[in-house]
Amino acid sequence: MKFNLIFCFLCLLILNCEDKQTKKKPSSEAQVETKETPKSTKSTIKQTREFPKLTDKNAMDFFLEYDKHHKENKVRITTDFGTIDILLYNETKFHRSNFIWLTKQKYFNNTQFYRVIDNFMVQAGNSDDKETVRKREYIGKYLLPPDTKRGFKHDRGVISMPSSEIDNPHKLASPYEFFIVQQEGGSHFLDGDYTIFGHVTKGMDVVDKIAGVDTDRADWPNKNIYIRNVEIIE
Repeated sequence: MKFNLIFCFLCLLILNCEDKQTKKKPSSEAQVETKETPKSTKSTIKQTREFPKLTDKNAMDFFLEYDKHHKENKVRITTDFGTIDILLYNETKFHRSNFIWLTKQKYFNNTQFYRVIDNFMVQAGNSDDKETVRKREYIGKYLLPPDTKRGFKHDRGVISMPSSEIDNPHKLASPYEFFIVQQEGGSHFLDGDYTIFGHVTKGMDVVDKIAGVDTDRADWPNKNIYIRNVEIIE
């Protein structure tokens, strides 16, 4: 009888130990899973970059190849004042490709018309928002060469690319920005210095409204004028 009691006690003790080990096991597996998650996330982030970071050395080759596969040339700019439709010229392929590519990267969204001079032009593609700086850093730092001998003139409604702010005797273009000529009769004194790569097909009344807003001494609108969306149409 005494032996049977000892035997039962030992069995209960063994079963109790096994039960505790079983309960600990899921906790151990959960800790391993948590540690592995950051590695998986980092891997996913690396794989999401589908293009190289652009520089002056690789940008031209990149857009030359991009031009072969992306022929879109119509875009719609949605602003706080309405929409502006633009036709981009195939003749200035690097500038067209650059604009289409930046559009697909959503770069222009939430940038601003940051320089406005009535009866001259409205300039856009920049912002005092840190998000714009972050986008540029991710895409890369590069300039585009001028392409000014295609016969285009700075007539009212054309879209052209300003030079970079750096010391720039060759008028290399800042790829992130553009301006639309608003002046009646055009601004032909700009011909030969800046690359024209499209024109407004619809929405010059919107351009006129933007040009007419109040600005500070640096021609920055007193009230920010945002580009809400730029999209490819047709």
